[in-house]
Amino acid sequence: MIPPHSSVSLPEVRRLEAVSFRSWPAAVTRFDGTWAIRLTADHPAKRLNSINPLDPADHLEFEERVVRAADLFCKCERPLIFRQSPLAPMELENRLDARGWRRFDESLVMTLDLTALPRDNEPDHIPFDVPSHWLDQCIAMGTMDQSEKPGLLNLLTRVEGQVSLFLSEREVGSPLAAVMAVQFDELVGLFEVVSSPSARNAGHARKLVRAALSWSRLNGASLAWLQVVASNEAAIGLYHSLGFAPAYSYAYRQAPEAFHG
Repeated sequence: MIPPHSSVSLPEVRRLEAVSFRSWPAAVTRFDGTWAIRLTADHPAKRLNSINPLDPADHLEFEERVVRAADLFCKCERPLIFRQSPLAPMELENRLDARGWRRFDESLVMTLDLTALPRDNEPDHIPFDVPSHWLDQCIAMGTMDQSEKPGLLNLLTRVEGQVSLFLSEREVGSPLAAVMAVQFDELVGLFEVVSSPSARNAGHARKLVRAALSWSRLNGASLAWLQVVASNEAAIGLYHSLGFAPAYSYAYRQAPEAFHG
């Protein structure tokens, strides 16, 4: 298994990581040195509950810092997880390997230069302004559990950027696809790109992603980005066909069961 790698500069990784944190904000973020410890009691997503090292040179006092973090995760009833991007020190990666931390959910960050695309006259869809219904339709498509809805509604209130929710339905209550876009000036991130299992391979997600990108470009975005699990070949194929290219990778590391802090 290879460590996280990047085809862009570390400053660009830092920029995308920073906007990612603001687009998908944890309820609480604490810092131990340059380790950003993100915790969210009302939602189990790994991105919202993980240690994120942000400086390749910050790897000292590993044992003491992990014990401190473990106490925070225990109080929040979350498993102790590192999210290892190219900003994580290689020394830290080696320590996790030596101590048996499981590596899983290898993921890609992909980007798209929106200025290189032909301009569409108008998006096929405009943002949907009822977050509760949008979440209900994502639940109906099986991408999230009903129990996660309150936490996601809370998350949407914490987002600092401009949130645009896109939804395609045959009729009200019969969803085909959904996309969430979060824009910070020239950057726009795509989240929760989902389609109905009963309407797969019909182009609904592609059409909705194109609408979200067109809408964002009309509102000043010039670079789009997204995160996708590396094993999701269908999604990566879709994004490649739209012009997205890999920028860098990251992976999660979970403490062995024997770890007690």
